[in-house]
Amino acid sequence: MQACLPGNIKIPLPLTVQLCMLPSIIKLAKGEKMVNKALLIGRLGKDPEVRYTPDGMMVTNFNLATDEQWKDKSGQRVQKTEWHRIVTFGKLAEICGNYLNKGKLVFVEGRIQTRSWEDKDGNKRYTTEIVAANMQMLDSKGQGRGQEPAGDERFPSDTGTGVIPEDDVPF
Repeated sequence: MQACLPGNIKIPLPLTVQLCMLPSIIKLAKGEKMVNKALLIGRLGKDPEVRYTPDGMMVTNFNLATDEQWKDKSGQRVQKTEWHRIVTFGKLAEICGNYLNKGKLVFVEGRIQTRSWEDKDGNKRYTTEIVAANMQMLDSKGQGRGQEPAGDERFPSDTGTGVIPEDDVPF
């Protein structure tokens, strides 16, 4: 069973249920509990990058584009692309590394994390990313490869290194 979002994007019903639960989550957040949850639907800017932690756990990183459109004061259509850095670990990383590719439309659910590291010149650097807990492919089989995000912008270059230090792994 599927539901239809604006723009005729069809999504599986469990995702629709999650989206409908947002008001309940917000009510919980007004109490003493806090929520760190990101829900995104977008397209990959390039194929995922596969890496391994020092202890051998698979990690994938990819950039996800989400587009926003509106009309300006003169009636011209304006489009803005926002890029999100996504990181996955373990089994989800294996799935992303094996099945995702540039242009693929995906749903990602996760938490927002900011981490820091020192670059080769000793400067402290920061990056904000979504640590994915769930991912669902939304394209039909065979779609995705070679499709570009709709905006004119291209994904920003990766500022990370090839191996994640053990103290950067979030668990």
